[in-house]
Amino acid sequence: MKILHTADWHLGKRLDRFSRLEEQIPVMEEIISIADEEQVDLVIVAGDLFDNFNPGVEAVELFYKTLKRLSLSGKRPVIAISGNHDSPNLINAPDPLARECGIILIGHPKAEIAPFQTAFFSIKNSAAGFIELEIKNVGFPVRILHTPYANEIRLKEYFGENKEEEINKVLSQTWKELADRFCDTSGVNLLTAHLYMNKRGAEILEEPEGEKPIKIGNADLIYSDSIPNQIQYTALGHLHGFQNIGTAEKPVVYSSSPLCYSFSESGQTKYVSIIDAQPEKPVSYEKKALKSGRALVRKTFTTIENCVQWLRENPDTFIELTLESETFLTADERRLIYQSHTGIVHLIPRVKNKECTEQQNLEINLNQNIESLFKDYFKSKNGGQEANDDLMKLFNEILNA
Repeated sequence: MKILHTADWHLGKRLDRFSRLEEQIPVMEEIISIADEEQVDLVIVAGDLFDNFNPGVEAVELFYKTLKRLSLSGKRPVIAISGNHDSPNLINAPDPLARECGIILIGHPKAEIAPFQTAFFSIKNSAAGFIELEIKNVGFPVRILHTPYANEIRLKEYFGENKEEEINKVLSQTWKELADRFCDTSGVNLLTAHLYMNKRGAEILEEPEGEKPIKIGNADLIYSDSIPNQIQYTALGHLHGFQNIGTAEKPVVYSSSPLCYSFSESGQTKYVSIIDAQPEKPVSYEKKALKSGRALVRKTFTTIENCVQWLRENPDTFIELTLESETFLTADERRLIYQSHTGIVHLIPRVKNKECTEQQNLEINLNQNIESLFKDYFKSKNGGQEANDDLMKLFNEILNA
């Protein structure tokens, strides 16, 4: 059988003042096209379906339409779990209707999915944190251990007060009990989770910049050796770069987000994972690149001319722009830069001043009038650089508004 693994859609995401929804529509189309071209039998979406607990109407509509098309209107099972950006109750809410379309939505850890049957597949067995599917034209059962993200309150509810000490032990024990009970060699055995997971002793993996962190110290770090031996492929969500922290024989894969969502991801190619699986044999997987979306770029320039030229030559980007110069940017220079490009997310002026060093301490006379005080404050915060006339004009406009 073939399985498509994707995660971290973050529908409704914004990059500062820029909405990413216009890019998310075509990248969802890409994922649907790959699922159809590869003729996958099952789709797994491993959490962070939305970017916040209260997504907008357009994001919710895109989510439902995408899942419905991925499910081929009920012919192909789709399993989607909640992540740390999702409201579990919101994910669970449409479950009765979703089932009619072959979609299984799982919001809470230890959720027990009521068995149901469509013309194309059925849930044969179900327990807290586990489902077993029988899919038409797939000659063996598919077992899935599922662990959506649990916040601090739910961690204590599910794993006890000493969750820092217990979470690895409890997850390992829970997964092992389910695997020993249900996952024999007559079927395909999978695990999907939205957790911060890493290989024991490996370098700490960085969480996405600007994202809600899961790992606080090492308290919420789950080790991959907690995964039962019976599991052939683990479909993870949370980290936005594609990587396998398991082995070639038993992959433990972060499939990546479908778009670059922070400047720490600039230059990354995004993927979905296509898995070939059968009972009692190692799986194989292939990462399929996604091509939609604007590139995120960090650039530094030392002249306005070079900066403007690059901006005009690269319109289809979001940019974090640093401009190093001898003097503070004038209002006209700022205006020219912003008129040259519609995707400037951050403009960071960096003033070079050879006469003033960081070691120099500037004394500020607090008995001055407000305008002189602002000039001294600005000078102290910008390496001795004087506030220019445009800045002082703006300051006085604000002061007298």
